[in-house]
Amino acid sequence: MLAPERRSRADLVVAAGIAVAVVVALTVVWLRSDARGTTSVTAAEPPPALVTALTVPETLSPIWDSASSATTAPLVVSGAVVTADGGDVVGRDRMSGTELWRYERDLDLCGVTASWEKVVAVYRDDRGCSQVTELDGGTGERLAQRSSDADSGVTLKADGTYVASLGDRRLELWRSDLVRTVEYGRVDAPVNPKKQPRSGCTLIDVGSSSSRLSVLERCPGEVADRLTVMNPSPKDNQEPEEYGSSVLAGVDAGVEGARILGVSGETTAVYLPAGTSYGPRIGLFDGTGNAVSEYALSLRVGPDPVTSTSSSVVTWWTGSDVVSLGASDLAPRWVFPGALGPGAVMAGNLLVPVESGIAVLDLSTGAVLRTIPVARDAAAGPITTTVAGDVVLEQRGDDVVALR
Repeated sequence: MLAPERRSRADLVVAAGIAVAVVVALTVVWLRSDARGTTSVTAAEPPPALVTALTVPETLSPIWDSASSATTAPLVVSGAVVTADGGDVVGRDRMSGTELWRYERDLDLCGVTASWEKVVAVYRDDRGCSQVTELDGGTGERLAQRSSDADSGVTLKADGTYVASLGDRRLELWRSDLVRTVEYGRVDAPVNPKKQPRSGCTLIDVGSSSSRLSVLERCPGEVADRLTVMNPSPKDNQEPEEYGSSVLAGVDAGVEGARILGVSGETTAVYLPAGTSYGPRIGLFDGTGNAVSEYALSLRVGPDPVTSTSSSVVTWWTGSDVVSLGASDLAPRWVFPGALGPGAVMAGNLLVPVESGIAVLDLSTGAVLRTIPVARDAAAGPITTTVAGDVVLEQRGDDVVALR
């Protein structure tokens, strides 16, 4: 029979020291971890699926509202209306505004968008807008996460296949699992800086489709803005694969304001601002960035235009007018004056916010069918619109208002 193992006083002291060290290490990890400043309350099940409205209502009245300063348009994801403010992202019941789920951090949001029936929330830390969290739109369950170097302010754009995060100097493109497919501009690990085609450029705008990534940039020493068309999924995410890149023709030196209006398939639509010998135009470019056609515009374009994209139409709010573009060819169809935002499709019509309420337009011609009276405290745009079943949502400044 073996004698019981005897431990000396020194053994016990060492064991106690190890235990204390483990506790201290775990405490330090906890204090420094993202989890310490995170609260996640998920829904037991997603809300019911939305039923597409078959008609546009005769009347609309406010049913609830919520602060949402981190969104630029109302987000509807897996049946929930998602609002975002401060460091909080909240999924709400579309009828009552009641919270279904909540995700909050002790960091400020840079922006929130929706894609793939998921919510993509970008938070700011000491590396810029670098911490990205993906949430299930119906339950708020945390899914993929990523972190990398980023600019201090970014614009998020989703095309259904990719989400772009655009800063002044740096662009990233993410697929549905938040894996980066493209790094463009200023790189976070310049081990081989020659992989980037240019340096020192200011990034202006971005648009993408499943087959093309288009970027507008302003580079030192060039007389006008440059359009670069790339592969959204190159072999090496740190080495952009260009299909074509050239300075925009017919744009005077020093004239700013060019914007990407949309990318459909291999076609990119760009707003070209007026110069000394040219008026404002919409230019269409092919998959290699070559100009194929132009459409003259006889309207005023403000400093902060807004574009809305659906499966049937692309609408561009110029600051005072809505221009309808074909969803597949991006060619202009018609212009509607006196708008406060780009509008949204409901029951085969386009709902456009106007001073007196919401104008119901024929989607193919832009003709006004009727106007639904809606009272607003302020009549300044942009007002962006999203439809959730029979509920119409408007983003007015930093607030989302639900109407039914």
